[in-house]
Amino acid sequence: MDWECCWSHEEISPDDCPYIGEGEEDLYTSHRRRVVEKCVECPRFKNDLARLKESGDPLSEVLPYLLNEFQEQKSQMGTMLSFLNSKNREIKFLREVSLVLQTSLDLDEVLSVAMTAITAGKGFGMNRAFLLMTDKERRNIKGYLGVGPKDYEEAWRTWEDISRSNFTLKQLARNFQKTKLNSEKVKFHDILEQLTVPLSDQGHIFNRALQGKKPILVENALNNPDLDRGLARILGVDCFLVMPLISRNRRIGVIIADNCITHKPITLQDMQSLETFAFPVAFALERASLYERLQEEVDKQKAANVKLREQQELIVKMEKMALVGKITSSIAHSIRNPLMVIGGFARTLLKGTPEADDKRSYLESMVRETRQLETVLTEVLDYSESLFPVMDFWDLNKLVTSTLAELAETLRQAGAECRVELASDLPMVWIDYKQLSYCVRTIVTTAISGMEKGGGNALRVESQSAGESVLLKITDSGRTLSPEAQEALTAPFFQTQELGGGVGLSLCRTVLERQGSSLAILSNPGGGNTYSIRLSTKKETI
Repeated sequence: MDWECCWSHEEISPDDCPYIGEGEEDLYTSHRRRVVEKCVECPRFKNDLARLKESGDPLSEVLPYLLNEFQEQKSQMGTMLSFLNSKNREIKFLREVSLVLQTSLDLDEVLSVAMTAITAGKGFGMNRAFLLMTDKERRNIKGYLGVGPKDYEEAWRTWEDISRSNFTLKQLARNFQKTKLNSEKVKFHDILEQLTVPLSDQGHIFNRALQGKKPILVENALNNPDLDRGLARILGVDCFLVMPLISRNRRIGVIIADNCITHKPITLQDMQSLETFAFPVAFALERASLYERLQEEVDKQKAANVKLREQQELIVKMEKMALVGKITSSIAHSIRNPLMVIGGFARTLLKGTPEADDKRSYLESMVRETRQLETVLTEVLDYSESLFPVMDFWDLNKLVTSTLAELAETLRQAGAECRVELASDLPMVWIDYKQLSYCVRTIVTTAISGMEKGGGNALRVESQSAGESVLLKITDSGRTLSPEAQEALTAPFFQTQELGGGVGLSLCRTVLERQGSSLAILSNPGGGNTYSIRLSTKKETI
């Protein structure tokens, strides 16, 4: 019998079978594969079977059964192969993601990988996902992060960008962390704020999922009697998946996933795949969160150690300063009494000496130098007394105004124009009023001493808020202090060409440090200096 189909030929030419396409040329010489892959579905083969039946061949009754069974088995094998390929891709995907999750201690990186895996087409392909996590007190579950488009236009742009980039899932996650993580937190802020649920609310779907340790697929949410309709309105979808995150029986949080753009149904396979994925995500989130908290505690401990070291250094320094204070106080008191006697006699003699007397100039010199020594002794005694400040809350602007009023005559004699710029609504500062007033007088006096004679000098005093502290700046137009003069602040008694000798600025620094404040001197590029005092607005233990 002359058959239409080529199944009876071991080898054929391209003209013998029109159903062999490009890339399948090896079927021309492979008889077995050609019969299995092409002939059984070929119309010509079916015509041959019909002719065989017409000829009364007994095989014509059996062959259709065999052929149908073969095609059914082939279809099942194809379905199984497709399923296995899908599972193979899923296993590779889960392995790739799990490697990142297992090795990362960065919470942002873990979040980026997890949420990208859920929403990316190369991952689970959900349109949108929300992550809710338990708070530190473990009282509430709160909205933490949302990922996905808000509308179709944004979704289309995102999918276009991903298709052009051809990134791997890991690259997508890194790109998301760098460019979109912060913006996504802001974008869904309104929804996340409404997703706070007490863990004590046992009837809520989030807590039911956590208690059952199983995902819950919500369908027809607006008409579901077991669901709060408010949640469906917040999410704006009628179908979504609630996936619990459990790590070692600890409730880490919940992932909500939906297809708000495509409205594609969430299948049982989607649930099973996400459930498999949820465990490494929960473990990684727990570990990263614990590591983050550990880092916070380590930072606090480091800050406490630094503070303790500073306090120890301050105690040692204050012990040394106390010893110096006792010595200087003793010496100053020993010198003050005879000095007062000398000064008193000199002033008495000066009053009884005529203007024309040659000795009057000697007496005037004695009185002047005695007054200078008395000023130095006063500074020395103030230096020793600065170790014990009397602290309270004071109005800085009033203190500055009062102190500058006392120095008005001194400024006038120096020909210095003082411009005062005090910020309004400053908080009260924690200071020793008397000592800070002394510091302001000393700095202004030091600034005046460095100005050129003959007028035209300027002095600017300004106050301003600086976070949890207040800044008082005194800027002069005098000679710029050299590094030597600035370093002299560390020495109780200094001698420089610019400032002369004394303890004034050093005493100011000691006083302010003892009060928990600080003094810095900055040289201005255009000339002059800025004395910057930073004062605390909080009560501190001295």
